[in-house]
Amino acid sequence: MKNKKIAFLTTAAMIAALYVLLTFFSGLLGLDKGAVQFRVSEMLTVLPYFTPAAIPGLFVGCLLSNILNGCLPWDVVLGSIATLLGAVGTYLFRKWKWTAPIPPIIANVLIVPPVIIIVYGTELPYILVLLGVLLGEVVCCGVLGYAFLGILKKYEKQLF
Repeated sequence: MKNKKIAFLTTAAMIAALYVLLTFFSGLLGLDKGAVQFRVSEMLTVLPYFTPAAIPGLFVGCLLSNILNGCLPWDVVLGSIATLLGAVGTYLFRKWKWTAPIPPIIANVLIVPPVIIIVYGTELPYILVLLGVLLGEVVCCGVLGYAFLGILKKYEKQLF
């Protein structure tokens, strides 16, 4: 029993650290902020398909990334909640592999555009911000995430 708890916490911590690292990498390329974000770390949002430990791992990773990147408080809170909701959705729909990237895409598209507009005061029309977030999420969660899921699926028994 104790080993399962340690394994759960270790897995969650590794996922959080990887999320922070990949977000930092996206930041170095100038892709992690603004109306169109390409956070490579978002591909990790498919991990709850394999393990529930990914849920707190992704939440903490996003929270830390947002804090370390100097995001404003409402962005830190709401952006992290979007990741949490997406992770929970992926876990709940894990029976259907093809749905894994959909909950994070939906959660981010619903939550992030108003944050960008209200918190950061962008002058762009709502629809453009929404489409920008959608584009970034489809590429990172959908394309990269689904490819990542396919690779991990081959090694599922060894990894999870």
